[in-house]
Amino acid sequence: MPQGTIIRLHYRSILSSTGLIVSLAGGIMLIPLLCVPFYPGEGKVVSAFLIPAALQVVIGLAAWRWFGRGSAPRVPLSFKDAGVIVLLSWIVVCLFSAWPFQTAAGFDFTRALFESVSGWTTTGLSVTDVTKVGPALLLWRSTMQLAGGAGLAIIMLSAITGFSLSAISSAEGRSEQLAPHVRRSAKLVLIIYAGYVSVGVIAYKLAGMNVFDAVNHAFAALSTGGFSTRPESIGYWDSTAIEAVTLPLMILGNMSFITGWLLIRGKLIYVARNAEVRLMAILLPLSAGLVLIFTSAGLYSTLAKSVRVALFETMTALTTTGFSTVSYSNWNGFGWFILIVLMLVGGGTCSTAGGIKQYRIYTLLKALVWEIRNQFLPRRAVVENYVWSGEQKVYFGSDSIQRISLFIVLYLATYLVGVGILTAHGYSLQESLFEYASAVGTVGLSVGVTSYTAPGVVLWAETFGMFLGRLEFMVVFVSLVKVVKDLPALFSSK
Repeated sequence: MPQGTIIRLHYRSILSSTGLIVSLAGGIMLIPLLCVPFYPGEGKVVSAFLIPAALQVVIGLAAWRWFGRGSAPRVPLSFKDAGVIVLLSWIVVCLFSAWPFQTAAGFDFTRALFESVSGWTTTGLSVTDVTKVGPALLLWRSTMQLAGGAGLAIIMLSAITGFSLSAISSAEGRSEQLAPHVRRSAKLVLIIYAGYVSVGVIAYKLAGMNVFDAVNHAFAALSTGGFSTRPESIGYWDSTAIEAVTLPLMILGNMSFITGWLLIRGKLIYVARNAEVRLMAILLPLSAGLVLIFTSAGLYSTLAKSVRVALFETMTALTTTGFSTVSYSNWNGFGWFILIVLMLVGGGTCSTAGGIKQYRIYTLLKALVWEIRNQFLPRRAVVENYVWSGEQKVYFGSDSIQRISLFIVLYLATYLVGVGILTAHGYSLQESLFEYASAVGTVGLSVGVTSYTAPGVVLWAETFGMFLGRLEFMVVFVSLVKVVKDLPALFSSK
């Protein structure tokens, strides 16, 4: 079969699968309309959701049927094919998801797309004045984060279709599965996620939130998204009980779905062995203690308040959730530095969190220990280098360590470029380091750089940072290169 024909068959599968994802995203866009019966004034925004939702469903289903038709067997998806599906579906869905912000809130395209990307990537940086928009838009922000945290492509597509989609799972940064089959694994993730959210809503309600706030904050906490219905975020309530509910929800959202599944099944020994759990067990108390001693102790009226702030702010930074209880305007440089480091480290692999990921950092630190140890071993000694992931040992060779190192270098290079763009637009180096760490780490903490009045170039730089940070750099780059290389063959007559 000619190479051009083979490539075109692959793209038929790619576009068919992308169409299905887009149509399902259209269904999700109808969720905010559940507000209308309870808030009659929200009837005016129905068309802002209904029109783009209908367009996504119609266009998506048409693409699914048109490109999936015919008697030819479906072409098996490679990792590169899956990367293109993920890239295309995220771009299309983010574009449609910006529609309500333009029509209902009056945003221009740049700011509407920024809010949409921030939602789907579970970042939480926002240009929305939450005091001036209605419940439907607030619920839409939280719903995007809930769906984006679960994994747009893997959850939507593999939960419905019957064929194997492990490549798509890997392309969205979810290479590990709860079950041997991706479809089964996706359903387990949905069940676990729904269970977490239900418990979160109930717990928030009991802690003092009203139902609407409880639903939105449970969505945002479990997705490590951080969108809030209040300008002051969690700090609006200044409540120990609400913070006590938020902390475990952030940890659950940060935790790999594999680790969460082991925790639910009571396999605590594997949870304790997990590389990310071990790193968190060191980083969180250490960073919280340092922030308490050198920053928060001198700022707040009581020791209890200082401890609460230190613990909550370091937790929200490391888990990349983005909720906050205080402003950072009166924090010293050391406190900012700790939060920046934690945001860059990020959360768990195969979780809803962003950042470099704790698994990579732990592995690189272990590699340093392995290298030092090897210097004292006999030349012919045979050693096994591994870390625990789930119930298995994952063995590492030099190639694996090299790939992790390359990713971290690429991540930090992108981060520095973003910082440079922000400083070029008049922001201080300290502000730029903080804000772009939050963007590329999909965190959502802000020191005031991100706002509706921020320069468009700054918002676009953060938008690209959020997108790259959520989908993993290599997936985006490899997918773009693949599409460019395949274009001539797609339009070739051979």
